Amino acid sequence: MTPRYRDGELLEHMLAAIAKIHRYIGASSEDAFMANELVQDGVLRNLEIIGEAVSKLSLECRQAHQDVPWGEIAGMRNRLIHGYMSVNLQIVWDTVQEVLPKFRSQIRAIAHTLPKT
Repeated sequence: MTPRYRDGELLEHMLAAIAKIHRYIGASSEDAFMANELVQDGVLRNLEIIGEAVSKLSLECRQAHQDVPWGEIAGMRNRLIHGYMSVNLQIVWDTVQEVLPKFRSQIRAIAHTLPKT
């Protein structure tokens, strides 16, 4: 069975969502993020997109790159979607500041290994 999306396309979706998150936050401080619901909503939505794209990656891609925390990323998406009433914005901020930069580098590296179509 052919996957609905190709891994390269999904990785590009993830990179685009990460770029949007960085544009939305810009050079904002943590306090500014915590006070701006519009930016929070944009960041949350793009974290959801990243997690959804992760869940659609082929098993082969995920297994070939086991150093990437695929399960945690998909799990965060599930928490944001299903536990939306209890989202901890401090965890969201910390994720964007501490986890997303490394994840972006990993995704870029994986994308460069895929054949161009």
